[in-house]
Amino acid sequence: MAEETVGIVGAGILGLAVGREITLRRPGTRVVVFEKEDSIGAHQTGHNSGVVHAGIYYAPGSLKARLCTRGRSLLKEYCAGHGLPYEECGKLVVAVTPEEVPRLERLADLARANGVPGLRKLTAGGITEVEPHAGGLVALHSPRTAITDYVRIAEGFGRDIVAAGGEILLGRRVSAVDREGGGLRVTAGGRIESVDRLVVCAGLHADRVGRLLSDTAEPRIIPFRGEYMRVRPSKADLVRGMIYPVPDPRYPFLGVHFTRRIDGGVEVGPNAVLATAREGYHRWRVDPAELLRIASWPGSARMAVRHWRTGLRELRGSLSVRAYMRAARHYVPGIGPGDVVRA
Repeated sequence: MAEETVGIVGAGILGLAVGREITLRRPGTRVVVFEKEDSIGAHQTGHNSGVVHAGIYYAPGSLKARLCTRGRSLLKEYCAGHGLPYEECGKLVVAVTPEEVPRLERLADLARANGVPGLRKLTAGGITEVEPHAGGLVALHSPRTAITDYVRIAEGFGRDIVAAGGEILLGRRVSAVDREGGGLRVTAGGRIESVDRLVVCAGLHADRVGRLLSDTAEPRIIPFRGEYMRVRPSKADLVRGMIYPVPDPRYPFLGVHFTRRIDGGVEVGPNAVLATAREGYHRWRVDPAELLRIASWPGSARMAVRHWRTGLRELRGSLSVRAYMRAARHYVPGIGPGDVVRA
């Protein structure tokens, strides 16, 4: 008989990783995963570039730095043991102006402090040895930065949970959470489950699920959409791995970059624009109620005042492929606006 039941809201890679780890650390614990969609990894897990980062950008000693470094090793080991795709195609972080070189040096110091494996500094000649069609003055090369398929990994985690006696309940949206004795009663898609503990890994809807348990209004999720361009097959061989800009400290994003995908294609992006729906993966999807909620929250105004220049720049790139590709062409001059389509 199970000693404890743990419920998890969300069958993305985070929720499933938590569930799998519970079954490994606490054998006999029953894990029940609630997922509103009919498949695993339907949202953020399935809407990303598939990059496995090596820990270049994070403050030494921080959780991000430690977890990124350790997580990369664990992920590589898991993929190798389960026949899942994992390709170390490497990444260049390229300085294209003299002003970017000191920032690149500081980035190199962070990366070395974080133990990023195989890190090298390259001159212009070294850049073209790694990426023959790339341009730049100097670069950092991280050969262990990799690409993978996170949906397939999440599916693997799901199989591990089921093999350990757990359940993954697809098509079951959590609509109520009530306290019951020393545990909780979860209502999801007409099914009621009693659990001793509940872990919320609901991604875009984590704030809404959290409010089922508490009256607090914080935190509040404001949805942003990352938009990518897909390089036409005729030009995809101009990029071997990943080519990133030196991050600009004025902006909260890494900048538009080139990424080879595990399916062999190449994408450029992302930009980041305010989404007009909570699950607004497509630019023309509009939810008036969501827009009203965003506009009426005071934090939205504070964000707009602080980042309005960034917002305008990102919006310009969203509306114009030419504007989107203007910065990207500094890194791979042979790929222009006519060589990409919206992904």
